[in-house]
Amino acid sequence: MLCKQRLVLLITAFGALALVAAGCIPGSRPSGGTIRLNLGAEPPTLDPALAEDPSSIQADELLFLSLTDLDDKTMEPVPELATRWEVSQDGLVWTFQMRKDVNWVHYDPASGKATRQRPVTAHDVEYAIKRALDPATASSYAYVLFVIKNGEAYNSGKMTDPAQVGVRAVGDYTVEFTLEHPAAYFPAITTMWVTRPTPQELVDRFGYKWAEPGNIWTNGPYALASWEHEAKMTMVKSSSYYDAHAVAIERIEWSMIRDGSAALAQYREGKLDVCDVPADQLATVEADSVLSKELHAIPYLGTFYLGFNNAKAPFDNKLVRQAFSYALDRRALIDTVLKGEQQPAISFAGPGVFGTPASDPAYKGIEYNPDLARKLLADAGYPGGQGLPEITLAYYTSQLHRQVAEFAQKNWHDVLGVDVKLANLELRVYLKALSEDTPQIFSSVWTSDYPDEDNWVFQNFHSTKGANRIRWQNAEFDRLVEEARVATNAQQRREMYGQAEKILCVDEAAIVPVFHSARVVCTKPYVVRSYSPFGNEHIDKWSMKR
Repeated sequence: MLCKQRLVLLITAFGALALVAAGCIPGSRPSGGTIRLNLGAEPPTLDPALAEDPSSIQADELLFLSLTDLDDKTMEPVPELATRWEVSQDGLVWTFQMRKDVNWVHYDPASGKATRQRPVTAHDVEYAIKRALDPATASSYAYVLFVIKNGEAYNSGKMTDPAQVGVRAVGDYTVEFTLEHPAAYFPAITTMWVTRPTPQELVDRFGYKWAEPGNIWTNGPYALASWEHEAKMTMVKSSSYYDAHAVAIERIEWSMIRDGSAALAQYREGKLDVCDVPADQLATVEADSVLSKELHAIPYLGTFYLGFNNAKAPFDNKLVRQAFSYALDRRALIDTVLKGEQQPAISFAGPGVFGTPASDPAYKGIEYNPDLARKLLADAGYPGGQGLPEITLAYYTSQLHRQVAEFAQKNWHDVLGVDVKLANLELRVYLKALSEDTPQIFSSVWTSDYPDEDNWVFQNFHSTKGANRIRWQNAEFDRLVEEARVATNAQQRREMYGQAEKILCVDEAAIVPVFHSARVVCTKPYVVRSYSPFGNEHIDKWSMKR
């Protein structure tokens, strides 16, 4: 799914970065067991089946458990609600054994009292999966569950019996999934919010309001204490959480400050303990004697790219596409405009994604080569840009997207002699254009739902089964990504994905990979924390030095 709501709001940078260690400056905890953070925006929902934006996903990370979780360092799936799992020899049946000490908890905001309701069971997982796939739920992330047998058929309405969907509770603490095809990455799918168990009796009683304060049941390390819409949210440590003794921070006070500069001002004043740094404030923070010591660059599994409409002239000619890609000076964009810690992209998926060739020294990806770019454009029949039709690059209203578009416009003029017009579209209009009449060139960002190339190349660019907003068809690419997603041999999958990336980004230049992303964050020295490459922070594993 291209440009998901949680993705298009991303700002900034990436890479293998030297991180400043948190807690390296002496300090004291200012307010007991409370940490003050910024969600950035009002969560549209806390319902895991409906979450799609950064704020909702972050909140759900703390309120609910998934069967599995992703380790912040290795990015490998690890047990969470599940204790272990196994897969059948043919790769089609995955069986998860679940913890028996996880409970649903109701928190009463009026009294401040938390009450244990009942155990979380495999039936809750089965219900949640089928509810997310039910077309009536309208879950935007249901597509990641199409790997489950009959999941897509049920979601599309072609099959109406939920009993035919390949998930079932085998007793109270064992859940079994039957897949459409082998998927070695399936334990990464079960880390996602859309798979989290849901209490059916609460949904039956309250409908979509089941996840509001006073109604909601949670099973994670924190409970929802209050939610003043568009203003603030408070979470408190759940005493009924199975690992409560390991949760150090007692209370999380979330602000909802949309403006990055305003949030940074709150951080400077000591009103926030952690704060993302806006791209246009990075140089100022780096020059500040105090803030520079609190600055951290966190690798983030995201890529900014420019997409071509491969079916529209002149980009229906691969030589033209290659010329534009080789003509883009990614390093100059980073060094002179963005001025962050971005990493120039030579492939679509960056470091940290299984199967990416980005870190393979033998992989020859796309790079800046102005002489080759001019030759390719001339070979296409457009020497010095002569004879090209009018070309437009569309982007949505965002400082980052505007900066990249303006740089590309000038870069292509200087290198190729081509005048490219820019079209700045409101986000809703922009997304509609991508789905109905894709512009000749458009800017976009993709970040991982799960750290596997399947989520990158297959989901985005397969000609008939992916989003394919670039209107591109390549039979060899389709074959490679189809075979790689069902292969069980890890090395074979890596090799096939490396070939697919080369076809996508070099041989066909169907897109222009620009840079791999990162978050730049300031953290107070008294906060001892981890950093998630996915942005869903495990605050239950943080602590604050007294």
